[in-house]
Amino acid sequence: MKHILFTLYECDVELLDDRMYIENMMFEAATASNATFLNTVSHKFEPQGVTAVTLLAESHISIHTWPEEGMAVCDIFTCGDAEPSLGYNYMVQALKSQRQVHHEYERPFT
Repeated sequence: MKHILFTLYECDVELLDDRMYIENMMFEAATASNATFLNTVSHKFEPQGVTAVTLLAESHISIHTWPEEGMAVCDIFTCGDAEPSLGYNYMVQALKSQRQVHHEYERPFT
């Protein structure tokens, strides 16, 4: 099992606050990861911010945005043949992040 925890900084503020864009990006990140998309649940906060979780057959992708800070905190957790690093790279580009911090973990079954 592979797990990437990451924070994206200096992102496009408008994209961070666009719920439909975030949902579409999550679908594309799942596809980029070679994962099986199941569903996305999201919530748009007022005055700003979006939280979304995409369920994968292989596990999940999550995002929490703070447009006022230009920041998103995310994770991609997968098992099997999915490659979360590909989804991570996609999300960096999709949100136009200028700076990132990420940590990758292998999560063994035992």
